[in-house]
Amino acid sequence: MALGLNAKKEIVAELSKVVKTAVSALAADYRGLTVSEITELRQKARESNIYVRIVRNTLMRRVLEGTPYECLAGVLTGPIILMFTSDEPGTSARVVRDFMKEHEKLSVRALVIQGQLLEASQLTQVADLPSRKEALAQLLSVMKAPITKMVRTMAEPYAQCVRVCAQIRDQKQAA
Repeated sequence: MALGLNAKKEIVAELSKVVKTAVSALAADYRGLTVSEITELRQKARESNIYVRIVRNTLMRRVLEGTPYECLAGVLTGPIILMFTSDEPGTSARVVRDFMKEHEKLSVRALVIQGQLLEASQLTQVADLPSRKEALAQLLSVMKAPITKMVRTMAEPYAQCVRVCAQIRDQKQAA
């Protein structure tokens, strides 16, 4: 179905807003997938707050001009599904990696994280990145560790004294 000029302008405007707020983008070839499989992928992406769109490549090139995702223009050939994440860079990679375990026909063409084009082979590395909450928890545990060790070290002489006194008491009661 042919799109009118106004419809194309609306699509470009909508996608421009999404691209401006995106942290990462993923382009994948969906040849061989059925409509129900693509719908399943879209549902999983929506659950993870990922914007998914299949758009004509010429319109997408126009949207990507002058943005950090302009490096994706070379990948836009043939049927491509695009995913934009605004929360965490690894979210779309995780969703696609999990989806590809069940559906082998989906193939990643490229990933872009804040303007840096990554190869499809780096999908697992990006997917293994910790989420924001996990990263903050790891940082907090690293920051908390020295204080915890210091408190334990300072409390140990008193605890050792209590244990010695308890042993002496037990020996006297046994005798």
